[in-house]
Amino acid sequence: MSYQVIARRWRPQTFDQVVGQRNVTETLKNAVAANRVAHALLFAGPRGVGKTTTARILAKALNCDRGPTPTPCGGEGACPACDEIAHGRSVDCLEVDAASNTQVEKTRDLLETVQYAPARGRHKVYIIDEAHMLSTSSFNALLKTLEEPPDRVVFILATTEPQRIPPTIHSRCQRHTFRLLGAREIVGRLREIVAGEGVVAEDEALITLAQAAGGSLRDAQSLLDQAIACLGTHLAADRVADLLGLVAADVLAEAAEAILARDAARALRLVDRLAAHGQDLRQFAIELAAHLRDLLILKLCPDPGGLLEGARVGAEVARSQARRVTLPELELMVKTLQQAEGEMRRAPQPRFLLEMALVRVTEIRHLQGLPDLLGRLAALEDRLPGGPTAPAAAELPLFGARPSP
Repeated sequence: MSYQVIARRWRPQTFDQVVGQRNVTETLKNAVAANRVAHALLFAGPRGVGKTTTARILAKALNCDRGPTPTPCGGEGACPACDEIAHGRSVDCLEVDAASNTQVEKTRDLLETVQYAPARGRHKVYIIDEAHMLSTSSFNALLKTLEEPPDRVVFILATTEPQRIPPTIHSRCQRHTFRLLGAREIVGRLREIVAGEGVVAEDEALITLAQAAGGSLRDAQSLLDQAIACLGTHLAADRVADLLGLVAADVLAEAAEAILARDAARALRLVDRLAAHGQDLRQFAIELAAHLRDLLILKLCPDPGGLLEGARVGAEVARSQARRVTLPELELMVKTLQQAEGEMRRAPQPRFLLEMALVRVTEIRHLQGLPDLLGRLAALEDRLPGGPTAPAAAELPLFGARPSP
């Protein structure tokens, strides 16, 4: 049998196993227990956070041999109905990929089967994935059936772009919004997976994978699969960072040191070294801005706690650097790097933009802020004999009038 990826093998089989979507899962569990499941549901949220998985679990909850139940069968020993739904073989749970079935004829063919009763279960569940990809004609064909479907028929529309769902469809569905997952939630799930897979992973390695996933558990699981394939059953933080193309911690510390020392030449030589080794310069700009943000957090928060979770540079080095820079300087440095990173995406020579941004960042510490300049001017005026000597408004000549001789 061919290898099955981690994201499929570790797919949740019950509502309680879904990570980070408690508001949605609790609502659906209560609806199943009270027999108040809406006939049309809209699952909206980013990719890889559990929309289609939750739709399958709801189909199991409605058709489980012990159900309807908010705790359907999960894993080994599942009833035939739950097992068929989990493996995509159920004739009463139909999954449609709207991205590849946008034509209105496909939608009409699907709707012709709605009138038939479930073959073996209690409910017939239609899961339409990426529903926003349906054509306008397909939505129009779906409209009436979605509003008044036959008894024991449930439609679940899953989408990553709910704003593209027509209001006429949206108003006929009960919406459930899925959110991005936090790094801690993803790390917790990855710990369960590596323990079950017999893999030894450093906590910093799992944090790196979670942060690289950007809130998507499926992306984190795919990255974990890639890391195990490349590095084996021991995942070290530095090797995982290298696999993901992240910048080494000592390089970030060196770049920050060049900025704080106002040494633009050293910063440019560092960029040349990174380019020679094929480093993604946009990624370098992103991570350097994140490191400067960490310095800002250290200046504001004596005990940062989770605010610095996943920081690449060691705490002692970061604290030493933070003491040598002011908050306004850090704010301007981060803004400058973020602006340069955005422009690098479209630039034919992104290296030039990064180099100019680093030159500006190193010169920031030479610039004086407006409040500082005003304060220095006020101090100079106070030292003048007689204090400030600005003429009164009445003594100033009118516009166009000649001063008296």
